[in-house]
Amino acid sequence: MAANEVIALKRDCQATQIPSGHVSTLSAGLEVTITQTLGGYTVSARGGLYHIAPHDADALGFEKPAVPAKAVDAGAVDEKVFEQQVWEALKNCYDPEIPVNIVDLGLIYDMRTVQSPQGGRRVDVKMTLTARGCGMGPVIAADARQKLLGLASVEDATVEVVWDPPWNPDMMSPEGKKRLGMG
Repeated sequence: MAANEVIALKRDCQATQIPSGHVSTLSAGLEVTITQTLGGYTVSARGGLYHIAPHDADALGFEKPAVPAKAVDAGAVDEKVFEQQVWEALKNCYDPEIPVNIVDLGLIYDMRTVQSPQGGRRVDVKMTLTARGCGMGPVIAADARQKLLGLASVEDATVEVVWDPPWNPDMMSPEGKKRLGMG
């Protein structure tokens, strides 16, 4: 699939309007233009942008991605290795308007892991958004939480959206800046 490809929806599907976060139904037959395919599908339709979740890929005529099974816990894992796995999982989450993952955008302010008495782990993340009025925060936070829950030994995860300190482009990684042509 190519960016700016126009596709007629094969069936009705739910879509989240960007940036308001309002959920609506896009009807079968509606022509949409795909603008981004990272972390789902960002499409332009009806004069606005919408995020279509990966599980609705068939509405666009694509195969639904396989639902990844929870990773198998291979026993004791070094804490640094586990933290790296957490960061990699978060790098698979994207703001639907920006083709950069939430880690390289500098949206993750804090990540902590705690071992539970049962042997599993809890991951707590504090993140922000590029704009305070963006209604996509719950969508992005839920996606990050699901990615974390897919990791071996993770029993629970929380992703809290915070606003202090306010985000600015200086918080982006060199990779994120490069991807956006800023450095």
